[in-house]
Amino acid sequence: MAMFDDFDIITQKDLEDIKESISTQDLPTAVNAIKEFLEKQDLVELNVGVTGESGSGKSTFVNAFRGLGDEEEGSAQTGPVETTMEPKAYLHPKYQTVKVWDLPGIGPPNFKADEYLKLVEFERYDFFIIIASDRFRECHIQLAEEITRMEKRFYFVRSKIELSIDAEKRKKSFDQKKTLDIIREDGEKGLRKIGIEDPVVFLISSFELGKYDLNLLQERMEQELPQHKRRVLMLALPNITLEINEKKKKALEENIGKVALLSALVATVPVPGLSVAVDIAIVKREIETYYSTFGLDDPSLQKLCEGSGKTIDEFKSLMKSPLIGGINPASILPLAGAAFLVVAENAVEYAVSLVALLGTVVAGGMSYMTVSKMLRRALNDIAEDARIVLMASVQTEV
Repeated sequence: MAMFDDFDIITQKDLEDIKESISTQDLPTAVNAIKEFLEKQDLVELNVGVTGESGSGKSTFVNAFRGLGDEEEGSAQTGPVETTMEPKAYLHPKYQTVKVWDLPGIGPPNFKADEYLKLVEFERYDFFIIIASDRFRECHIQLAEEITRMEKRFYFVRSKIELSIDAEKRKKSFDQKKTLDIIREDGEKGLRKIGIEDPVVFLISSFELGKYDLNLLQERMEQELPQHKRRVLMLALPNITLEINEKKKKALEENIGKVALLSALVATVPVPGLSVAVDIAIVKREIETYYSTFGLDDPSLQKLCEGSGKTIDEFKSLMKSPLIGGINPASILPLAGAAFLVVAENAVEYAVSLVALLGTVVAGGMSYMTVSKMLRRALNDIAEDARIVLMASVQTEV
């Protein structure tokens, strides 16, 4: 029975889900219900409005948020003067339902926040990023107050932090933490002076997005978004900090039980060979998502090479996942490890233990356990590879 320790991730709730699906619905309906749920997840939209004064770095932030440089294909146009005349949506390169909107600059003479928000159609955004490259001004406050009145979320971001750091580095007494604290406190003090209570300012460098306050900003957005939007945000963020790497893993873990349940239900359909074929297809699709989400696919690695000076082969040499050579049945099946053996040796005992929940549908339980095992192992391996690659890309010891 010690061999069953690998399956302690199968909770009572998971088994109850299987029971309910099978006892209250016919199998095709149960299968379709789970498929529909998983498909709906992929259709959840996230709309982020990025605004601020001309020259504050709005467009560069739009690009960085999507993991792009200013001159890459699909990037927002940047420049020393205002280049955004009307709201323009930029799709995330991997998640087409995530749209980051580059909004026209604020702060011209006679700026009126209510008219501005009508112009940009404020209702379509899940939240706003309000950017300033130096001090926050009256136009920022007007906009924040109007956004609050309309019951939307916003976040104050102080951009171009790398320029402030570079300027302070010339001083013999330079202390980065102290410098950042001074900049943050100055921004919050300025916001209090013009009427914002308990302001929070996030310090961001779009050229070094993984530094400074990105994790704090991400945590705040995650706390305040609805759960289904929260998942989309985590998967879409570029994998550039260890904290984001770990949260991506947790977000992806949440689907494993549902995917395994889908496999279990399919396994109860009496068509020879169907379960194995479907299981492999299901696992393959999920693993491809893992690689893309963690930025371990070749296009993402190539982009990482350009900023780190390393080659794709160097990064791949650090990876330990057995899937690094390709995602195919030959590489997927070994992920089950001892799962097949466990099921084979304990088939009778396992069938008895699940009889109360599944009746005679033993095959479904076996499929559930095996797919869960495979996806857990694949996700753990890939997340660890992503962590190692991330550390290597910033030339930090693992």
